[in-house]
Amino acid sequence: MKIDSAQFVTSAKDLASCLVSDLPEFAFIGRSNVGKSSLINMLAGKKELAHTSSKPGKTQLINFFEINRAWHLVDLPGYGYAKVSKSKQHDFNRDISAYLTERTNLKHIFLLVDSQIDPQGGDLSFAQWLQKCELSYSIIFTKIDRSSSSHVFNHAQCFTKALSDWDLRPTKIFYCSAKISKGRGPLLQWIQQQLPKRSKKNKSGGLNLDWMSR
Repeated sequence: MKIDSAQFVTSAKDLASCLVSDLPEFAFIGRSNVGKSSLINMLAGKKELAHTSSKPGKTQLINFFEINRAWHLVDLPGYGYAKVSKSKQHDFNRDISAYLTERTNLKHIFLLVDSQIDPQGGDLSFAQWLQKCELSYSIIFTKIDRSSSSHVFNHAQCFTKALSDWDLRPTKIFYCSAKISKGRGPLLQWIQQQLPKRSKKNKSGGLNLDWMSR
């Protein structure tokens, strides 16, 4: 997929205030400081599309980005930030759960996992919740440039074994690095394959009338 346009559209605090749109949505979520904003910028080909920060818990709203005027990339707040109050954590759980389970044009969820650390219970629990809700999700291992291939492979293998032990079955597993743009092509290509096919234009006023000859 070639990215011709990528722009921020709006932010929402909960499902009720979300953007009114029929475009398919692909949501990105993960633990705080997993490298989500950097990954989004890498996919879009824009360094400052999503604001990055070294401080965890920076993203606190549901952010919508329009890609190629064809789909929305949705940046969800990170979970697992210890300094968030219990009341805010409750609001996060309620609002994000509502978006993930009730948003009708949400097509897929990408769960970002840090390839540099051992499997985290929070990531596995979240994947388990997604599966129980029968939501379509994939795993993206981030920051794969920060260590050797064998180190990344070993951590990924530990995580995939944990997924298997928990009887969790993500649709796909991707390996990405925002710093060196690793994994960008396969991820965008997969998203492209999930988008609805556009009607082919022809001489009949731009409409596809192939069905008339059947």
